[in-house]
Amino acid sequence: MTKNDTADQAKVHSIDDRLSQDVSDPLPVDEHVEEVFDGGKKVSYKKVYLLPNLFTTGALFSGFYAIIVSMLGQFEAAAIAIFAAMILDGLDGRVARLTNTSSSFGLQYDSLADMVSFGVAPAIVVLNWGLLSLGKMGWAVSFAYTACAALRLARFNTQTKFADKRFFIGLASPAAAAMIASIVWVWHDVAISMPMKLMVAFSMIVLGLLMVSNLTYNSFKGIDLKGRVSFAAMLLVIFIFVLVVSNPSVVLLVIALLYSLSGPSLWIWQRIRSAKA
Repeated sequence: MTKNDTADQAKVHSIDDRLSQDVSDPLPVDEHVEEVFDGGKKVSYKKVYLLPNLFTTGALFSGFYAIIVSMLGQFEAAAIAIFAAMILDGLDGRVARLTNTSSSFGLQYDSLADMVSFGVAPAIVVLNWGLLSLGKMGWAVSFAYTACAALRLARFNTQTKFADKRFFIGLASPAAAAMIASIVWVWHDVAISMPMKLMVAFSMIVLGLLMVSNLTYNSFKGIDLKGRVSFAAMLLVIFIFVLVVSNPSVVLLVIALLYSLSGPSLWIWQRIRSAKA
């Protein structure tokens, strides 16, 4: 008997075992089993962590909600929902690290939620807001953005074990979504002219290319939330908070724009330094 035959037979036995489960089980749902390496040894864990996945579910719902309300013409609410998804998405990872509840399941669930909240939702929201009148061009631009977000997330998942946690390679999908959401938020109640629509379409293409680029962006994951900071740093945080609250749509648009441009700016600066060296 060959190795392939043995493997196939093992699969058949596994399926037979599942089919022969006790019919008294209330639901045909098996326990999630996750195998990890702990101290060089393979360890199997049953069940999933609740707390970080609750935040991920909240982010997923926010993206779903943004799509629904944009179909009803409530574009301000849709933009705010995308920002809410960003906050929840940032919290799930932080909570998982602070409580030591990180898992492969959580990583994959978070990535799928990101695809909805920061890949599909922004494209649908901006399409309903102003790009539908562009016809097939509007559809194509929205799909191109969504496809780039999917590629960005797939590449990120394959590089998590090797990449420097302090930096992102390519613009992160939440940052790209923040740029689109802030544009919709600022001009949600304004009649959009054709030049403006073309500019937004061009911006979406640029954001998509930035997501799949090799440009370096600061991830801000090196910030120690449990450590002490200077009093001046605390004052700076309060100032930024007051600034955002004073005019959130415009301030968030400026922040998203500056962060999106930081990658190309750093690349140009490095090329200038290399040319002078």
